[in-house]
Amino acid sequence: MKVEQISIFLENKPGGLEYATRLLKDGGVNIRTLSIADTTDFGIVRMIVSDVQAANRILRENGFTVSRTPVVAVEVPDRPGGLHSILDVLARHQINIAYLYAFVEKSGENAVIIFRFDDPDAAIDVLVKNGLTVIPGEKLYAL
Repeated sequence: MKVEQISIFLENKPGGLEYATRLLKDGGVNIRTLSIADTTDFGIVRMIVSDVQAANRILRENGFTVSRTPVVAVEVPDRPGGLHSILDVLARHQINIAYLYAFVEKSGENAVIIFRFDDPDAAIDVLVKNGLTVIPGEKLYAL
């Protein structure tokens, strides 16, 4: 039930992100969601893509440093308190979150929250046992 996320390091300069996304576009890889964390000199771009292996190959062949990380995608109703309902369960079970980012599938319906956990297997177990919807990678890549 884990999802594979790719991360690339980009120098913080104009055109860097455009170049990476152009390579993926030209390779037929669709970006489902992404998050960028930056510092003065570089950024870390975290992405869920339609084809992890192709994205990894394309980016590496073009000089990018790429890492692959297991993350967990959780579906939640797109309404006030949706995120809190997940965080409440995780806090009660002492599950630590390294970071998260989210996107909305269709406004007013469902949001998908991507979590990076210290222990993804324990987090998945807690989420499922508490009735939350964990989205498998195959489904997320195809959205």
